[in-house]
Amino acid sequence: MTFASLSALVFALGAALQAVNAVTLPQKRATCAGGQVTANAACCVLFPILEDLQQNLFDGGECGEEVHESLRLTFHDAIGFSPTKGGGGADGSVLTFSDPEVNFPANLGIDEIVEAQKPFLARHNISAGDLVQFAGALGVSNCPGAPRIPFFLGRPPAKAASPIGLVPEPFDTVTDILDRMGDAGFAAVEVVWLLSSHTIAAADHVDESIPGTPFDSTPSIFDSQFFIETQLRGTSFPGSGGNHGEVESPLAGEIRLQSDHLLARDSRTSCEWQSMVDNMPKIQNRFAATMLKMSLLGQNQADLIDCSDVIPTPPALVGKAHLPAGKVQSDVEQACATTPFPAIAADPGPVTAVPPVPPS
Repeated sequence: MTFASLSALVFALGAALQAVNAVTLPQKRATCAGGQVTANAACCVLFPILEDLQQNLFDGGECGEEVHESLRLTFHDAIGFSPTKGGGGADGSVLTFSDPEVNFPANLGIDEIVEAQKPFLARHNISAGDLVQFAGALGVSNCPGAPRIPFFLGRPPAKAASPIGLVPEPFDTVTDILDRMGDAGFAAVEVVWLLSSHTIAAADHVDESIPGTPFDSTPSIFDSQFFIETQLRGTSFPGSGGNHGEVESPLAGEIRLQSDHLLARDSRTSCEWQSMVDNMPKIQNRFAATMLKMSLLGQNQADLIDCSDVIPTPPALVGKAHLPAGKVQSDVEQACATTPFPAIAADPGPVTAVPPVPPS
């Protein structure tokens, strides 16, 4: 690694940590009409929305399908930002201008969560950009092991739809993905940190015949299993599978995106990917940092109100990092050239298929 690239890596890490550490929860001092206490009276508007979302979108506080999709929507809305191609970033254009945005090829499947969130937008005093990011941060708080995602209030209405072609797709090359994310201001390590989201994710449309197929064996727990299981040996499906950005997972009932498979093995990202294995403090810290950065794309943080203390504290992590039952260390496809894969024990079993994420 050259001195210049090392300096860039250190700068990216420092910037991300400064971003998340800058969001300190101030002392609560405003009492809302419902009795809740928060740091800023302007944040009181969020508590009725929180209760409505938890009961009527997230099934009473579950880390399920609607949480997964709401988290996905935060990215698909925010990444519609480019200094050269335009786009308003995290402005809610995916709700306000859902036609045409839900019809972009990269946005396949987001129409369902877009339509599910629109009634909440209609009945509450909140902008579309704030609703998308608030629902994502709130939903993640339902998942054991997750960090508390910072949230800022006050995004103005979206002015136009995002340009087409700004959302990376699972069959894009690593270079294309890193270039697109770099254009939006993310370093390669930050792409890895942001992909921690796939620990609580599933695919409905990568293969239409198997909806709700998770990306790891614990899709309702925010843990490091995604980073472990993507490094198990897997091969591309023959024929149409690869055309949909799909790679065969060695675990029955689990799906792996081609982009995740390649990022876990590319020299630009493989060591950072491996560093997330069994390192929950790092996963939580880096994910919160990149989520904050993403949620502010196209926005001026100084114009927004810190309402992070409205987001509930997530439940503690359940379980510990492990190889799936029936797997051994030699099943890991070592990709990082400088550091061996961490020694972790295998789940004692039995070997079972990963169940699909049930629809809401």
